[in-house]
Amino acid sequence: MKKILIIDDEEKLRGLIARIIRLEDFEVLEAGDCKSGLKKLEQNDIDVVFCDVKLPDGNGVDLTAIIKEKNPSAEVILLTAYGNIPDGVQAIKNGAFDYIVKGDDNNKIIPLLHRAIEKNSLTKRVAQLETQLDNKFSFNGIIGNSKSLQQAIELAKKVAVTDTTVLLTGETGTGKEVFAQAIHQSSSRKNKHFVAINCSAFSHDLLESEMFGHAAGAFTGATKDKKGLFEEANKGTIFLDEIGEMALDLQAKLLRVIENGEFIKVGESKVTKVDVRIITATNRNLIKEIETGQFRQDLYYRLSVFQIQLPALRERVIDIELLAKHFLHFFALKTNKKIKSISEDFLQLLKLHTWPGNIRELKNVLERSVILETENTLMTDSLPIEIQQLKNLSQKDDKEMVLSAFSLASSEKLHIQKILNHTNGNKTETARLLGIALTTLYRKLEEYKIS
Repeated sequence: MKKILIIDDEEKLRGLIARIIRLEDFEVLEAGDCKSGLKKLEQNDIDVVFCDVKLPDGNGVDLTAIIKEKNPSAEVILLTAYGNIPDGVQAIKNGAFDYIVKGDDNNKIIPLLHRAIEKNSLTKRVAQLETQLDNKFSFNGIIGNSKSLQQAIELAKKVAVTDTTVLLTGETGTGKEVFAQAIHQSSSRKNKHFVAINCSAFSHDLLESEMFGHAAGAFTGATKDKKGLFEEANKGTIFLDEIGEMALDLQAKLLRVIENGEFIKVGESKVTKVDVRIITATNRNLIKEIETGQFRQDLYYRLSVFQIQLPALRERVIDIELLAKHFLHFFALKTNKKIKSISEDFLQLLKLHTWPGNIRELKNVLERSVILETENTLMTDSLPIEIQQLKNLSQKDDKEMVLSAFSLASSEKLHIQKILNHTNGNKTETARLLGIALTTLYRKLEEYKIS
């Protein structure tokens, strides 16, 4: 039930208004002065306040500003014995919903109250949606307790409050767009647009048009002017994913935007100015791309002012259980299934997999498993066959070397074997993924009798 507060020192009038409002099925509280009115406001979730302008211990116009500061969603309707234009103007400036004259405007009270309630409900709904948005896209929405992930989050939090260009690096599926959204949501630009574009998803000409827009007649099919994504993101943030896929001439155009905040649309000669924060991401080694002439060195240095490396999922095994349970909850709701838990064997196999597709792959596996599962617990039978087969690998009896499940050697051997399986026996790629020299890998293969 909506709560209405009436602040007026005239007890009879206050009581009359209260009775009228109660007949509309609202809960009504009463106060005779500013002090008691503010106390009731602190103790209750008030939706609408009817407040007299002349009070024993203050002025209703000034009190309006205090009420709006303490409870921004509460709507204030001021009551006065005599209409006063300067007071009315100041009341609206202070956040009052309306300003009416006692007696003359009594018939307006109920219609005005319902309009104020509508605005109050809308304000609360917007605040709720903003909270949900913050929870979804803020750093709180990034799941994981591993040290490598937390270090990346701390770096991102520090740069978020600035306008510095950020380069996010890491394998495909590690959550680069999630990080970009969190940086935007934690910045001073959070109330403006966040625009994302995957540079590898468009041909050269189409990417230029998408990013910078075009004029009517610029090319076949361009029947009208089009605003580009940089203009859409003005005052906000643009996220350029897979920046390493961008052609060299477009890289030059992007460099101009970074340096001068300006560009020229396709088919135009005039300059368009924008104020945009740029976040980019890549799974490529841009240094190598520079060496082969595929990426501009000057652009790289402008993009990588603040670089954050996102860890692969295999480097944060501790987070797999948290992520799996999160995805289980999401997909169980989505498919209307009553799956409540995950078996230990299921989780163990998830932890044995190397996850070349990272979080995106894990999400797909969980969705598939939820669809296939007929019990209320996720069992290993619902996993893809290649992950189920890891059970045989983990249980394989090594007759030549009996290794404790808790020993470092056992873990190392198992990890090397998993990476070899992932690379289909490619020892050079295995050594690269393990971060060791090829000669070191061959020595360990001989030591652990891995063929």
